[in-house]
Amino acid sequence: MPVLEHAALWVDDLDAQCAFYAQHFGAQVGPLYTNPAKGFRSRFLAFEGGARLELMATSTLAPVRHDPGAQRMGLTHLAISLGSEAAVDALTSRLRLSGVSVLDGPRRTGDGYYESVVLDPEGNRLELTA
Repeated sequence: MPVLEHAALWVDDLDAQCAFYAQHFGAQVGPLYTNPAKGFRSRFLAFEGGARLELMATSTLAPVRHDPGAQRMGLTHLAISLGSEAAVDALTSRLRLSGVSVLDGPRRTGDGYYESVVLDPEGNRLELTA
């Protein structure tokens, strides 16, 4: 049976993004991979439960920009399960106090999720779910 192995995000500041996910979500930051000929650097972040996120930076591609938190075609958010409503409430509060943009919630959605929506430092939407 197929299993989603990882998702990847282009980022401007690889170190800052890695630090954000490590600090707030307990991600284990993997070794730096570089390909100088292509102007490419990346790190894999491993989360409890086995999910992985690859953060990639480049000096050779012109980035496609979007407004922070924009709903757009293609990848629009990452959902991170925290295990309980109390954990969603607590992390949302800590993130808000540390200056992270909280767009919505915590709340119960129409489809039954308990979630809040926050932005990572580069404006990617994260759904924090119970």
